Amino acid sequence: MKETTKSSLAIEGKNVEVNGVFPRIAKLRSEHHEYVEAPESALREIASLKPKADIFTFLQPIAQEGSSSTYLSRPEDIAVLTIDTYENWWTKQVNDKTRNMVRKAGKKGATIQIVPFNDDLAKGIHAIYNESPLIQGKPSKHYGKDLATLTKAHATFLDQSLFIGAFYNGALIGFLKMILHRNQRSASIMQIISLVAHRDKAPTNALLAKAVEVCAERRIRYLQYGIWSRRTLGEFKKHHGFKLMTIPRYYVPLNLRGRAALALRFHRRLSEFVPGGWQDVFANLRAKWYLFKYRANAI
Repeated sequence: MKETTKSSLAIEGKNVEVNGVFPRIAKLRSEHHEYVEAPESALREIASLKPKADIFTFLQPIAQEGSSSTYLSRPEDIAVLTIDTYENWWTKQVNDKTRNMVRKAGKKGATIQIVPFNDDLAKGIHAIYNESPLIQGKPSKHYGKDLATLTKAHATFLDQSLFIGAFYNGALIGFLKMILHRNQRSASIMQIISLVAHRDKAPTNALLAKAVEVCAERRIRYLQYGIWSRRTLGEFKKHHGFKLMTIPRYYVPLNLRGRAALALRFHRRLSEFVPGGWQDVFANLRAKWYLFKYRANAI
């Protein structure tokens, strides 16, 4: 059984969520886009929060070399592109097919540019998310939301965010939101999505190429694109130069329940105990079920 608490919990000024029943695990709500800066002081803060958590888990920053803590840890597999120059990425880290897809956007009349987060962008994002209830074979969490709700959801980290838009005949057909990590030479992609109706223009490929160009100009060394997975955009990430990077995920018990849960390995996700082949079977069945369930609205 899983239960999530999403209240105004915070440490180091960052929002925290508490998941689960036994154990109750606390973590940064936007981990992968922000990190715990001082674990020892963060632990003192987390211990005073209510509802109480049994375990606190946090990730080591991408750009940090080696292990920085003696806490119990497990490897977290993430997709990371190491950036030197844009030319190096273009000529050595991607293949001819990917380069042709990026060129395709321009040939088809699409333009890619950095854009401010304003009402016009929010309306374009709203239209993109309401095109289909499914994204990558799974229900879209933003489908059907009203404009105000969707605007609020994308107005996070604005002082660290960079938005890139793909346009065709003046209309937004895709966008990318990138978070620039504080005091680090790294960034992460928080959102990237394009209209299925305009996939012939390869806007998603062009958005990603622009993100790499921006990172190279700003001397950002690492660009993260979610977790490393064979199923979730795995081939797309690899074709654009992203590779597996393993960083430590730390687990710290906050009470006796937490120590018992760690000893019993209850902090691990159920999916970690399922062989990879069976995970693929279940994922394919789930995708077929969602396609059947949403067939009237899915594109």
